[in-house]
Amino acid sequence: MKRVSKKRKEILAKYDLAKSYSISEACDLVKGISTTKFDASVDICVRLGVDPRKANQMVRGTVALPHGTGKDVKVLVLCTPDKEAEAKAAGADFVGLDDYIEKIKGGWTDVDVIVTMPAVMGKVGALGRILGPRGLMPNPKTGTVTMEVGRAVEEVKAGKIDFKVDKYGIIHSAIGKVSFEGDKIKDNANELIQQLIKLKPSAAKGTYIKSIYLSSTMSPGIQVDAKSVVA
Repeated sequence: MKRVSKKRKEILAKYDLAKSYSISEACDLVKGISTTKFDASVDICVRLGVDPRKANQMVRGTVALPHGTGKDVKVLVLCTPDKEAEAKAAGADFVGLDDYIEKIKGGWTDVDVIVTMPAVMGKVGALGRILGPRGLMPNPKTGTVTMEVGRAVEEVKAGKIDFKVDKYGIIHSAIGKVSFEGDKIKDNANELIQQLIKLKPSAAKGTYIKSIYLSSTMSPGIQVDAKSVVA
């Protein structure tokens, strides 16, 4: 029989694993059950009633979290020289084109988001095998392939995230830090879930939002009553 640690016993004593909590209660609880010495991330998992194997039931999009993610997002902008000043002024961490393409080909991927322009997608597309598996490939649907590179950088830095349903029909996303106030975590969770509702595929039948769980880094999950979130 697996031995339960003292710390885990203390965590499990704070809430009921079998109970569904309101979004407000869950956001407060997730702060209380985090035991890491660092500022842990708060993650949300939403299981959708879709079959992602079918193109007409794929759920993918972006959302601007009102309070950001709490993470310092490193942004690389791959652009032509005439757009470099705009990207730098917007706060991009790395700006360039051919030199960074060569660095990426050499294995460098120390960024969180890559923004580029339609005109250079021919060069960037060749990096698909490297960037794709890491979730870094720019995409017009997520606003990372655009002529307005400055605006795209500002939005990402302010808390814009992209999401995509996985093969099991689940959306995973970080929506803040345990240092956030409970209301801020709640606002971010609500914003993401309302966006998912707007993106509901017409081909999806039955219950769309099947379950919602909140957790922090290395903590158990807290089940959220979907009725407390779904409008």
